[in-house]
Amino acid sequence: MNSIITFLIQFNQSLLAKIDDLLKIIEELTPKRKDSTLESPKYRKLEVDKPPIVRDFAKLDYRELIKSHEELWGKTIKPVKSRGGTPVPKEVTCPYCGAPHKYLYDNSGGRGQILCKICSSRFSREKQSISPVSLFCPYCGRSLSKIKTRKGFSIHKCVNDDCSFYKGSLKKLSSEDKLEYEAHPERYKLRYLYREFHLKFSEMELYSMPKGSVNFNFRDFSPHILGLCLTYMVNLGLSSRVTQRALLEIHGVKISHVTVSKYAKTAAAILQPYVDSYDYKPTQYLAADETYVKVKGTRHYVWFVMDVIKKSILGYSVSDTRTLEPCLRAMRMAFDKFTTFPGMAMKFIADGFPIYKLAQIQFALEKMEFPLTQVIGLTNEDPVSTEYRWTKQVMERLNRTFKFSYRVTNGYGNIQGADSHVALFVAFYNFLRPHPYNYWRPLNQIPELEKLPNMPAKWQKLIELSQKHLRTIQNHTQAS
Repeated sequence: MNSIITFLIQFNQSLLAKIDDLLKIIEELTPKRKDSTLESPKYRKLEVDKPPIVRDFAKLDYRELIKSHEELWGKTIKPVKSRGGTPVPKEVTCPYCGAPHKYLYDNSGGRGQILCKICSSRFSREKQSISPVSLFCPYCGRSLSKIKTRKGFSIHKCVNDDCSFYKGSLKKLSSEDKLEYEAHPERYKLRYLYREFHLKFSEMELYSMPKGSVNFNFRDFSPHILGLCLTYMVNLGLSSRVTQRALLEIHGVKISHVTVSKYAKTAAAILQPYVDSYDYKPTQYLAADETYVKVKGTRHYVWFVMDVIKKSILGYSVSDTRTLEPCLRAMRMAFDKFTTFPGMAMKFIADGFPIYKLAQIQFALEKMEFPLTQVIGLTNEDPVSTEYRWTKQVMERLNRTFKFSYRVTNGYGNIQGADSHVALFVAFYNFLRPHPYNYWRPLNQIPELEKLPNMPAKWQKLIELSQKHLRTIQNHTQAS
């Protein structure tokens, strides 16, 4: 019996060895693609090219051009003598130099293109307005063509067939890919693309009073009850209904869960300007990450930007999509904490999500350039991941801490509730939560809070400081 078992084991091992040999032969015979990033899966990943060349447009004066031409060549520029059947209408003028219709050619036999005899510019009869800023391909220097307009941004494309970017992308395609590209060109990204976003992140509204807020006159309850509500909801991670039960069964306070929620919303709105304008004295090491939450059963995202040295949360945002706007909002909140923007001295670390590259380009257009380091994957397969993996781990610990207070809510009822909860969490994390990093003391110690004996009193004092800060802002606004 033992001999039969031994024979079967040896036979199975020999079969496994032959299977391994056959798999190696199949792998060697299978043609390999030169560049896996140019494959055409069902959902192609977002790719971000480097920023374009931006040139400001300066409008010329056709009268000055005529005068310069006369001084240089000794003769003036004569008006156009139209011999065709489609003369240029009198209301059409050159958008580049302002030349009237008598100096314009119908350059396409009535199909819409106009040629200016003064400045030699071509433009469309239907579109006589031009952008004050021109975008050019960084590889070939040709102007970009706007091909699509999406919600919040426009897509510009380099259509030059002699562009080095396009030629290089073509060379990377295998023979099979070239055949598929000819049949389905929309599946491949071979040309240079640039996304021009229309939003102005410098004009974003960062602070607003949410709907459903109440004032703190406390007709039925005292400020101590407010402190208890925030302590149970934020510090201990209880829901509004469980907080209601705790207040009734422990303290004998009859309060509705709706009032508890309104207290939380109003406290978040009052605390947010104080928390966001506090002088954190951040270091130059920032890290960003996003985690998901549920709002009415649908997936939403919470963005955090953190000082990974001092561990304070500097920027945050809640959104229903993983788009550029909430990312810019969180990054802008973090960058506002610097009295002097560090620029290229900053170390900004994020994961491999391409939206951070888009954000880097948008900040560069606003003269706020900084280097972006992206830690990709879960293992250290490159020197960059090895060096900066610890920042990714710090962000993951922050996400776990946030999820502790979020998990009991079973999702938020609306986006305002999500904003309020995140704002309260940031206030608690930065000013009230004891951290082992800081010897079990808060990250940012406020002298007025250290003297108080318990957490409800600290919440009350933090709200009082925030109200004083709001009055200071209002007085300064009225004075100016």
